[in-house]
Amino acid sequence: VAQKYSDKPIRTFAIGMSEDAIDLKYAREAADYIGSEHTEVYMTPEEVLDSLETVIALLGTYDITTIRASMGMYLVCKAIHEQTDIRVLLTGEISDELFGYKYTDFAPSAAEFQREAVKRVRELHMYDVLRADRCISVNSLEARVPFGDLDFVEYVMSIDSELKRNKYGKGKYLLRHAFEGDYLPHSILYREKAAFSDAVGHSMVDYLKEYAERRYTDEEFAEKCPAYDHARPFTKESLLYREIFERYYPGQSGMIADFWMPNRAWEGCDVNDPSARVLANYGDSGK
Repeated sequence: VAQKYSDKPIRTFAIGMSEDAIDLKYAREAADYIGSEHTEVYMTPEEVLDSLETVIALLGTYDITTIRASMGMYLVCKAIHEQTDIRVLLTGEISDELFGYKYTDFAPSAAEFQREAVKRVRELHMYDVLRADRCISVNSLEARVPFGDLDFVEYVMSIDSELKRNKYGKGKYLLRHAFEGDYLPHSILYREKAAFSDAVGHSMVDYLKEYAERRYTDEEFAEKCPAYDHARPFTKESLLYREIFERYYPGQSGMIADFWMPNRAWEGCDVNDPSARVLANYGDSGK
């Protein structure tokens, strides 16, 4: 839409792991289609691990999925700041909260879908908006968030939630349908959704998990976790993030309500990891 209103190519950016990025090829296809001036940013395992403490400190959270997703966002914003004179970005936050995640395909009813959407919108400041705000602003950039327009949010939340459920074999169907025409290639518009922390390359999360595994023995993990009464770590990765968080924000874990996780009360969502990769409907998201 921005490109349609611009009389010159807009700048677009995408980031991925140097070895197994999923989204880069799709971002390039979309950029070529709309005619933007496109930049690909590659991150290495070393950059991810070296940036971990910085990212947790700037975020002020111990939440697993927020930290994972922030690695790519922080590094792409850092590249934009260092390599261009761009200072204002358009970004796509809040569409998931309004139109559904991969896990909301498992919502048992329209009423449950709506309750989950309301919960996610009310908690935005602790998760996706926290990520976007901090990763962008720490790199001296500003964001414009079209999906966060208040009139748009009120409108989408007022739509019959039965229409927003995945009854078409494709999540976020209403949003995809709204962009039919010549906005995007059909293959992009209807490809499977992949979460940002997965789409930058599955190896990123794998490296973080492996790093945490090396940091703690099973005995150390069992000994350290009970020390936390609120949002108790439940994996070595979550313990690693919590210990870094406590160094910068001691005793302040209440700033975040809990871990961002799929609704475990729903069948198919009782999982031990926030990644959509662990859900039965992940399908072609990782291809």
